[in-house]
Amino acid sequence: MSKLVAFAAIQGGYKVVSQAEGKLRKALETYNADTKVGFGNTAYYLPVIYSLTGMKVETLEDLQKPMAFARKLLPPHIKGKNHLPYLGPLLDAGMAAIFSYEIIEAIRMLYEPDFYILQEDPDLDAGKLWVGPADDIILRKRGVEFVDGSAPGFAAMVGAAPTPEIAKMIVEDYQKKNLYIFCAANHNGTSVIEQLIKAGVQVGWNTRIVPFGPDISSAVFALGFANRAAMAFGGVKPGDFKKILHYNKDRVFAFVNALGDIGTEWGVAAAGCVNWGFPTLADTDIPEILPTGICTYEHVVANVPHNDMCQRSVEVRGLKVNVTQIDIPLSFGPAFEGERVRGSDLFCQMGGGKTQCTELVKQAQMNEIEDGKVIVVGKDVGELKEGEALPLGIYVQIAGREFQTDFEPIMERQIHHLINYIQGIMHIGQRDISWVRISKQAVEKGFTLKHIGVVLHAKFHQDFKKIVDKVQVTLYTNKKDVDELTKRARAEYRMRDERVDKMTDEDVETYYSCTLCQSFAPSHVCSVSPERTGLCGAYNWMDCKASFEINPTGPNQPIQKGECLNPKLGQWKGVNDFIFKASRGAVTHYNFYSMVHDPMTTCGCCECIAAMLPACNGVMTVNRDYTGDTPSGMKFTTLAGVMGGGASSPGFVGHSKYNITQGKFIIGDGGLLRMVWMPKILKEELKDRIMKRGAEMGVPDLYDKIADETVGITEEEILPWLQEKGHPALSMEPIVG
Repeated sequence: MSKLVAFAAIQGGYKVVSQAEGKLRKALETYNADTKVGFGNTAYYLPVIYSLTGMKVETLEDLQKPMAFARKLLPPHIKGKNHLPYLGPLLDAGMAAIFSYEIIEAIRMLYEPDFYILQEDPDLDAGKLWVGPADDIILRKRGVEFVDGSAPGFAAMVGAAPTPEIAKMIVEDYQKKNLYIFCAANHNGTSVIEQLIKAGVQVGWNTRIVPFGPDISSAVFALGFANRAAMAFGGVKPGDFKKILHYNKDRVFAFVNALGDIGTEWGVAAAGCVNWGFPTLADTDIPEILPTGICTYEHVVANVPHNDMCQRSVEVRGLKVNVTQIDIPLSFGPAFEGERVRGSDLFCQMGGGKTQCTELVKQAQMNEIEDGKVIVVGKDVGELKEGEALPLGIYVQIAGREFQTDFEPIMERQIHHLINYIQGIMHIGQRDISWVRISKQAVEKGFTLKHIGVVLHAKFHQDFKKIVDKVQVTLYTNKKDVDELTKRARAEYRMRDERVDKMTDEDVETYYSCTLCQSFAPSHVCSVSPERTGLCGAYNWMDCKASFEINPTGPNQPIQKGECLNPKLGQWKGVNDFIFKASRGAVTHYNFYSMVHDPMTTCGCCECIAAMLPACNGVMTVNRDYTGDTPSGMKFTTLAGVMGGGASSPGFVGHSKYNITQGKFIIGDGGLLRMVWMPKILKEELKDRIMKRGAEMGVPDLYDKIADETVGITEEEILPWLQEKGHPALSMEPIVG
């Protein structure tokens, strides 16, 4: 590392810290010291400062402490002398700048509360371009993709490419490799985001192209996202800066692309990112830092050609990616899953209330089908006029020596995301309520319905080679054929659902683990039984059984229950032995049926969190999509921060929505009859199941006795209402004894 690099970056650190100090001074002169500051809907305060120092910033006054901390991080400023070419002072200056950038952004949100849209997607029609810091709902929704490997990392892009076409080329290269692209800053008055919009590319969290903000300070949101992932999913405690930074280096594969002239402010930001193990690659001639010290390989790399930017970045970060090549005229991959086909982009559609759209996967005998055969019965896209709608039936037949009928729903659920992986195609819903929208751009590039069959054939072979020998796909677009398929499919769905619903934990001797989330929460082991679905909502017992048979070395492993140690709380010796080994000794035991006594661990990916309400002698639950206050005194995001990361937290437990109405839901604590509060949106979603389960438990009007936010958001507010309604929890034995 040259003295020039160190001097320029450290100068940048002094400049950025001084800027932040000036803005803070002005804010304190303008507003009261107790004025609230922070990023919206997050339990992590200002996440970089909180995660690395443990300082909770809630007011303007609170900003002074991290501001002073940043100033102290700056290396001594020796007038007239260059700094020695050591990495340590450079990293300190970089960290001081990162803290300062987060302070600058907090003050910006105080002065301009509407500057950032703070949603998943920008509202371009309303002139809203920048989404700002991700709230905790987005963090947990998107963070799961880093957990399960569908997003291997992210590229933080600052500045702008020479042309919109080059910007589009680089970004689409990253999308094909399934990475997220976090964008900030501008160069010569424009940004990568503005270039992409000009080139007709959709931006927003749904397409993994995230427009954080227009200034280099906005890049701090990417680092905040990474640090919050470490706390939310990895269980790293705030203030443990070494673990936070090591966690990011080892588990969050990220890097910076600097497009355009790099001044001292960009340079010190790059130095700051090195602390995380995130290297910077630039398209300009800047001083390089090549010897490895913290990053996987080089730290700062210059003069990277635009054509090589993606591949070179992946190599420098040491990132392993899988790129799927399928013979269709459009790009394909998870990065396109959230792409929308809006009205102005729409060529044609199937389903969505306009027509019937149904999907069915069935087992076939080897001699019944021809591998790779795709049949379209009825009109195809090329025969339609713009704006037309068709009925659609997608019928997939699979043959395999090791294929079983139990695998049919597993394969059927793949159809949703595999069609969404096609650029320019949108798929919503499943089973007999699906909706497919095809864009004009896709049709212009030669897309037809037959390509859906090509994708399903290729991906089923690639992803399920152990059980799949042959795949044949038939696509029906005549109403008569679709109606016939729908009638058959609904009978199949009913048989499948009844089979799972009628199973009990006593019916089986084998449960299944799910350790998908251990990449982020090393001590978490989810155990799935017939009456306790996975807490993320993605896996039931049948899914895990099929998953294990499909992939015997995968995340879903069989657990022999063994001796029952506590039938009321749900504890077995075999399960304890398994989780002790799978958690590497961090967890010795837990109970399936209790949230009061040693409940199951939670990773942070849960759909819902239940918490005890002692004054009401009951429990509440809150789903991830509800952002309001709850009677526990904590929002979902705060609850997740308290008991996520692979911990067993008595009084709290993570669970799926479906689990709420399963027979064994916290039955050791009294079951669903303990439920006194849940958000209205969740209560209405589960209405039929709550009524059915309540009747089974002798309280047919239980649904009407459960409070929601319209009744109150504190125990004091809801207790009189529960008493008036005669809620059964009030007459049960004390929940805490």
